[in-house]
Amino acid sequence: MASSRETWAGWSTRWGRIAGRELTTVAITMFGLLLVTFLIARVIPIDPVLAVVGDNARPDVYEKARLDLGLDKPLWQQFVIYIGKVFTGNLGTSVLTAQAVTEDIKRVFPATLELATLGTMIGVSLGIPLGVLAAVYQGRWPDQVARVIGLFGYSIPVFWLGLMGLLLFYAKLGWVGGPGRIGVAWQDFVTPVTGVLLIDAAMQGEWEAFWDGFSHLILPSAVLGLYSLAYVSRMTRSFMITELQQQYVIAARVKGMSEARVIWRHALRNAFVPLVTVIALSYAHLLEGSVLTETIFAWPGLGRYITNALLNADMNAVLGGTLVIGAVFIGVNLFSDILGRLVDPRTR
Repeated sequence: MASSRETWAGWSTRWGRIAGRELTTVAITMFGLLLVTFLIARVIPIDPVLAVVGDNARPDVYEKARLDLGLDKPLWQQFVIYIGKVFTGNLGTSVLTAQAVTEDIKRVFPATLELATLGTMIGVSLGIPLGVLAAVYQGRWPDQVARVIGLFGYSIPVFWLGLMGLLLFYAKLGWVGGPGRIGVAWQDFVTPVTGVLLIDAAMQGEWEAFWDGFSHLILPSAVLGLYSLAYVSRMTRSFMITELQQQYVIAARVKGMSEARVIWRHALRNAFVPLVTVIALSYAHLLEGSVLTETIFAWPGLGRYITNALLNADMNAVLGGTLVIGAVFIGVNLFSDILGRLVDPRTR
């Protein structure tokens, strides 16, 4: 019993230290993100007061708005006020929509989440098998095919690929839906609950709207998924080549274990530990890097929201969206670290 208590105490102490280090890292990173976004708002050559009152405002109106925004205070005090507003969920008001930026982000972020999630699923489901085959047949034709696909995914511009996809699969063949998140005929059939269209349509039994939404989603997700596939397959190949050279693989083959079992059950299982981080970072990159894809496909997500805000000098919306993307990236990275520790028995 005493030994059991000592084991539990040692385990809890170790994981407590790990949690403390992770939380400290997150706090420092978040502080840096807040500082960078605050300084960007002060450095860019856009007057936030004019964005609120307009170019033709009277001097007294301009001065009153300046005082209301707190721009008369010292820079450090403005930063403290900014941190307080952020942690209370106040990201300012969008000039473009005349609504709170927080409410705008709550409305558009689920669309980006839906797009990036399906893109990641496509990339992972195809990228891992492709990377494994490339490692097993290193230097042979499957490896060359994987390299070409990876090079294609990295090299082809997203805007060109998206336009060609729309031209071929929508305009010519009619296999997928066009720009937008759902057809005009189904706009009011699904009541937003979670904000994720496919989930809401399935929950409400609107299956025709579900499949119409899926037809609009599949092409932009495939465009994003190609980048994820290239990244995941390349990293899987690298990890698998390392694992296939380890002593335990040689020992398993000597014992007469089937090649398929050696590769998929043993080598891939050990390679999956670093792959967790790769997949998480790929997902985070798709969440933050879907600006061009959303613009081309008129997808009403966070990337398009930030782009429109930037074109209209709506800095509250731009900085609020940037802050949310940064926070999501930090959160996904933290989650991948925790999951990697849980998956890898050597950390327990």
